Amino acid sequence: MSKSARSLRHDGPVAVYVQIADYIEADIKAGTLQPHDRIPTEGDMHAEWGVARTTARRAVALLRERGLVYTVEKRGTFVSPP
Repeated sequence: MSKSARSLRHDGPVAVYVQIADYIEADIKAGTLQPHDRIPTEGDMHAEWGVARTTARRAVALLRERGLVYTVEKRGTFVSPP
């Protein structure tokens, strides 16, 4: 999905952090993000979608819960291998 089509619905039934996690998950499943690739940082998410860092943090936590990413302290968050 092109970034221009990645708008967030703040008034919809799905929480914003879930929408962000879903976009990143779609990139992983489509192969746009490969295992061990760094996912967008909290700052990147803020710049792209205008969300607070806490919202971005919740999106990353959800991806971690789904088993799709892992975080290395002071290095970033990366796509988990299959």
